[in-house]
Formats: sequence, C-alpha cells, structure tokens
Amino acid sequence: MNPFSSGTRLRDMIRAIRACKTAAEERAVVRKECAAIRDSINENDPDYRHRNLAKLMFIHMLGYPTHFGQMECLKLIASAGFPEKRIGYLGLMLLLDERQEVLMLVTNSLKQDLNHSNQYIVGLALCALGNICSAEMARDLAPEVEKLLHFRDPNIRKKAALCSIRIIKKVPDLAENFINSAAALLKEKHHGVLITGVQLCTDLCKFSPEALKYFRKKCTDGLVRTLKDVANSPYSPEYDIAGIADPFLHIRLLRLLRVVGEGDADASDAMNDILAQVATKTESNKNVGNAILYECVETIMSIEDNGGLRVLAINILGRFLSNRDNNIRYVALNMLTRAVTVDAPAVQRHRATIVERVKDSDASIRKRALELIYLLVNENNVKPLTKELIEYLEVSDQEFKGDLTAKICSIVEKFAPEKIWYIDQMLKVLIEAGNYVKDEVWHALIVVISNASDLQGYTVRALYRAFQMSAEQETLVRVAVWCIGEYGDMLINNVGMLDTEDPITVTESDAVDVIEIAIGHHASDLTTKAMAFVALLKLSSRFPSCSERVKDIISQYKGSLVLELQQRSLEFSSVIEKHQNIRSALLERMPVLDEASFSGRRAGSLPATVSASSGASLNLPNGVMKPSPAPLADLLDLSDNTPAPSSSGGDFLHDLLGDLSPTSTQPVMGQAPRAGTDVLLDLLSIGTPPANSSSTPDILSSGQDNKTASATFDSLVSPPPLSTQATSAGAASMMDLLDGFGPGPSKSEDNGPVYPSLVAFESSNLRITFNFSKSPGNLQTTLIQATFTNLSPNVLEDFIFQAAVPKFLQLHLDPASSNTLPASGNGSITQSLRVTNSQHGKKSLVMRVRIGYKMDSKDVLEEGQINNFPRDL
Repeated sequence: MNPFSSGTRLRDMIRAIRACKTAAEERAVVRKECAAIRDSINENDPDYRHRNLAKLMFIHMLGYPTHFGQMECLKLIASAGFPEKRIGYLGLMLLLDERQEVLMLVTNSLKQDLNHSNQYIVGLALCALGNICSAEMARDLAPEVEKLLHFRDPNIRKKAALCSIRIIKKVPDLAENFINSAAALLKEKHHGVLITGVQLCTDLCKFSPEALKYFRKKCTDGLVRTLKDVANSPYSPEYDIAGIADPFLHIRLLRLLRVVGEGDADASDAMNDILAQVATKTESNKNVGNAILYECVETIMSIEDNGGLRVLAINILGRFLSNRDNNIRYVALNMLTRAVTVDAPAVQRHRATIVERVKDSDASIRKRALELIYLLVNENNVKPLTKELIEYLEVSDQEFKGDLTAKICSIVEKFAPEKIWYIDQMLKVLIEAGNYVKDEVWHALIVVISNASDLQGYTVRALYRAFQMSAEQETLVRVAVWCIGEYGDMLINNVGMLDTEDPITVTESDAVDVIEIAIGHHASDLTTKAMAFVALLKLSSRFPSCSERVKDIISQYKGSLVLELQQRSLEFSSVIEKHQNIRSALLERMPVLDEASFSGRRAGSLPATVSASSGASLNLPNGVMKPSPAPLADLLDLSDNTPAPSSSGGDFLHDLLGDLSPTSTQPVMGQAPRAGTDVLLDLLSIGTPPANSSSTPDILSSGQDNKTASATFDSLVSPPPLSTQATSAGAASMMDLLDGFGPGPSKSEDNGPVYPSLVAFESSNLRITFNFSKSPGNLQTTLIQATFTNLSPNVLEDFIFQAAVPKFLQLHLDPASSNTLPASGNGSITQSLRVTNSQHGKKSLVMRVRIGYKMDSKDVLEEGQINNFPRDL
C-alpha cells in the first residue's frame, strides 16, 4: 500500500513522522500526506473521511495548516452514525474556533443532535457547544440547552450545566432564563451534577443581579444544608481525597456562599455556623484540607462583619505562616495584607511570625512579608518592629537590601516618636546599607538635623564614630561630611552632650582628616567630593589653625581633569588666601532648612519657580528657622508658559552646597536674594548678580592660573571709581559679587521715562497699585513699586505676596516693608519688584499674583492675573 494514500492508517502516518531525523524530512512527510488527503476530499470518498480527519487533527497539533479540512468536519457531523459524529465533533472543536464563519453551517446540525434520542450523541453536541459556542449560536440553541438541564441522565445534566455557563458568558442577557433550572440543580444528590450546578449558580450571580437576589432569598439555607451534609458525610471511596469527602465540592460551595453573603447581613448570619464548623473541623495536615481552609477564610473575610469568625480566620492564616509549603505561606501573607484593612488588631497578634517571614529563604515571601509589616506599623509598635528590621538588615541578601532599606526609612520617617530616635535609626541604616538609601531620604535627614539645634552636637559625634566604621557607605559619608562642615566646632568642643552619651576626644586635625579621607576615597563620586570641598572651606574658617592644611588639600585639585573639582579648588583657594576679612561671615552656618517647605517640595506640591517674600521671615538671622507662612496652593502657570526658573532652587543638593535660590525667603547676609546663576556664587553661598549683567567677567576658566583668578576676584570685590560708574553702562549693571561686603555702585539720577500708575488688582479686601520706572540705559528691566492697601475694616496679618511670570520674563522680589496691613486704608505695605523682559518690544509683561493673609484668625487666599501692563514695558 502506498504509505501516503488515503487508506494509510493514522498510526502508520505517526510512525513515519516520528522516524524523521530533520525538520525538513518531517515537512516533506506532512506535505505528501496533506496532498493525499486533499485528493481523497476531492474524490468525496466517504469510506476514509473519518480517517483523513483524524490525520488532519494530528497534523494540526504539529502546527501545520489544516483549514482545507474544515468542511469535512461538517460532513461527518451530518452523518447518522455515532463514530463519524464523534470524529466530526472532535475535529470541529480542534480545527475551528468561534470566530470561523463556517460555524454558521453547523448550528442546525447541533440543534438536531441536542434533540437526538441517543444520549451519547446529545453529549457530543453539548461538549462541542460548550467549547466553541459563539454569541449567535448561544441565542439560537439556549432553549434546547435549558431543557437538557432536566434530562433524565446525570451526565447530560452535568454537560448541559457546563454548556449553560458558556452561553451566559457569551450572552449575559440570557442569564434570567436559567435561574430556575440552576436552582433545581442545587438539590441534586449526584456530586458531578451538583458541582456543575453550583458553578452555574455562581456565574449567574456575577452576571445577573436578579439571579443573585433570587439565590439569596431562596437558596441560602439549602446551600448551608448541602455544605453541612458534605462536611459531615461518612467515608465514600468514590469522592474521598486524603480523608476528606469531595474537597472540590467543598470549595465550590464555599465560593458560592461567598458571593451570596457578600453585602447581605441576613445571608451572612445564616452561614456563620457552618463556616465556623468547616474552619475548626477541617484538618490542616494535608494540602487538601489547607485548600478548603483557605477558601473558608476567603469567604469569612468577604461576608458581612462577624468579629469572632474573622479572628478565627486570621488565626488560621497565622498557622499557614508556619507551614513548610512556600505556596501556603505566600497565599497567607496575601490574605493577611487584605485583612489588615478589616481587622488590624487581630493581624497584629501574629506580628512576630510575620517578622520571621521577612527572613524567609524565598524572595517572593520576603517581599510580601515586608509589605505586610509596613501596613502593620503604627505609633505603638514602630520601635520594636524597626529594631527587628534593622537587625535583619545586617544579614539580609544584597538583592533584598534595597527594598528593605526603603521600607525601613519610610517607616522611621512616618512614625518617628521623637527626633533623636529618628536620627539614631537613620544612622543605623546608613551604617548598614548607606549605598541603598535614596537621595531624598538623606536630604530629609539633613533637614531634620538642621532643625534639631539641641541634637546637632550629638549627631555630628555619632556621625564621626560611624564614619570610622563604615567609610565605604557613600550616603553616610555625605551626611557626615555635611555635618562636620557645619558643626565641626561642636564636634571638637563636645557641645550638647547627652546623659547617655560617652565623651570623645576629637582634635581639629582629626575632623579635617575625615574630610580628606572622604575626598581621597576611591569610591567617592563627584557629589561627595564637592560636598567635602565645601566642608573643608567651612572648616578653614572654624579652625584657623588648620587653614593652611585645608588650603594644601584643596590646592591639590587645581589640575584635576574633572572640571567641577578644578573650579572649586581654584575658587576656594582664592577665598582662603585673599579674603580673610570676610571669610568668617561668608562661611557661616547654613540657615535652618524649612521642614514644611522641603516636605511639600518632596511631595511635589511646592513649585521651585515661584518668587515669594515676607517681611517677617526675611529679617531673621542665619540659623533661626522662619515661621511657616499661611498655607498657599501652587500658582497656576500663565497660559501654556511655565515660570522661568532663575536658579536651581528645586535641586536640594544645591541647597546643601550653599545655593540660596531666589525662590527662598531667607536673606543672604542681610540682603535680599538676587536672581541669576553663576557657578562660583552658588558654591560660595553669596548670592548672584542680575541675569543681564553681561559685563560680569568669567572669573575662572580651566586655562587660567591662580594669580589671574585672584586678581580678577579682587577687582570685583572693590567698587570701581565714581567716574567709571558714570560713564560705563556695564559697570552700572555690575553688582557686588559678595552680596553686601563693601559699598555697591551708586545709582544714576536719570529716572528714565515716566509711566502712569496701574491698579493691578482689587478685591473687596485689598487693592494693589503698581508704579513703574526704568533703569537708565536698560530698557529690558522694569522696576515696579507695589503698594498694598487694605480696604476692609479688619487688620490683615501674616501678609505675603507671590508672583509668577512666563519663561521669557525674569522676576525678582525684594522684601516687603511689613507683614501687617492696617485696616481701612490707614497705612500700606510697599514692595519692590524687578522684571527683565527678554522679548522687550515683542511681548508685553504679564503676571499672575497670589496674596495670602490672615483676617480674623482665618487664612485667606486671593489670586489674579495682570494683563494690562503698558505696552512699552
């Protein structure tokens, strides 16, 4: 016989394909076999049609196209005999899916077979319909399937129930037709029919609110009785698995009870007793029992509140946590995470076991346990939980340290009962896993240290000790360097010693050694070295005896290939050598960093591009924290333009290095902050010249030597001769780089053009009037004198004015004359604004303003947009 004729048996074709040694040989065999099958189809040979279709199904499973045999399936289904129909329906389910148009041709055959007198043919039709039923077929055949739910044979009823599930998923509108028939299946004694009936009822409840309402009212008691009978049934070898009668039916019944009881107190009360019985009597030493207990816990946590049952369920989950099976521990942690929001005290009782799971060998379990602990932490247990987590941090795997460190830092920051505890825990984290700490975390630590004036000495000593042990932790080195630079004198003199603290002896040279080690360490990056340079510069002022050594250390980097370090080295050396008279004032401690502002900026709620000023806060000396202003929302952008940032005020690292951005309301040496950017001035914390000061020389570049740099710096410190001021426009715009050390250039007497006053803003409580003037020889810059008048009979306190401009404008606000505005126009507040228009002559000024104040002890916020500026400003 030809091995590739239609008469070849299926086993011969399979043997030929398996004998192929290469994919090419297999393709050749399949190609020849498909050709033979096509010839047989064209000859319409009925004798071998079922054999050809069996071959096509095997070829299809190998991944080869078999679409040419689809019509053969329909011909076999239309045959009268059971064997042909069986192969036809099997091919239909395998070779076709519900998207094939040819399925329309089989609907009539299915309908006839569903009404066939032979129950086996009916079963074939139900299997096929349950697998490939489309929406159109569901609508046409739903009545026949519903009738079969009452068929005499249990196997047909079981298949009809499964087919009904497919139908209501495809056409939810048909769900109401199956409600009564499905409810009747819940009374079945045959477990196969009962389990499919329970699943049908579960799906009906999901798709039809009417069905859910019906089952709650009519079937809840029956379901409870059925579950009780199953739970108390004697041993039956037909359904017994590991000593439990039909666990699959247990689970299906529990799921249906969960759907019925969720959101209904009466139904929940009816099932409380049986749930408690299942939870207490089911054995947990076998996996089958654990599966039933898990579904029981799911049901208890989903139905309406019953405190005793929920405690029982959470205790079961607590036992799961001690199970040796990783999967059971994992699902228990997942469930407990959901249970925290429902009954946190009950979950808290298993806290010790949950903490042990953080040390689990399975990475997924460790992560889930850590997330659960994060939810369990509160003010009462934060200390013991943090202690255990930090102890585990010491021995945890490297790949887990990142997640663990982030959670610990978040917990400590959120629930710290006192600042000293917060600082202690953060130092422990920095020592153990400083390289995994994110930037915003150590930024926040520095803000807290800056505000804790009574703990600064303690902190700098603790950091000094920590540095000796963990100099390889980059973040720890940064915080230590910053604190030693700011509070080095406290370290040397043991200022602010606490009762629990052991005194240490640290010399000035020892403090400088720490900074030198940080700069020279091979693992230190550019940020760390830059912070160390600033710290050295500050120590040169605090420790005059070490000034020469500091200069030598800094000078070593004058030839550095890293431009940032080279520039700092040259500039800082110039400060140490040439400006002894101003160095102590120049290198004062950083102003106290505002915790509220930093937290808001960190949360994204405070823009760094809004200029703000308040007379009260601007008059505070360095080292004193400013009072919090009235709560103000973010200024909205003007049309599609965002306010132009005049400095990197949004970058907290610049604040650490001493850059007082123009958005800050803190003064610099008694003067208002100035707009503009300059690298040298950012580093020295001494303000910046105006952005239009094009005559400001480039103080240092990579090609200049120290002598030239020093000479240039000296020429900028001293004011130019008066005659030069009068004749040079560049000198007129030059401002003192050191922001107030030495007299600035005098202003010209020429007032420029005169502009009419403008009522910029007026409300029922307040009027703002703008008076304009121009700087001589500079038409781009407009000087605005703002006058604020109180129109109400009440005094306005905590007055603060803010403004935002588009990016083609630069805005600078001077301090307001006061922060209290007298009532009824009996006085006013004045404030100067300077606006530079880079599109002068093309675009007019536009500004959005916000005014905040307190009236009768209530915070008031007013906003407005000013568009009616004179055109030639």
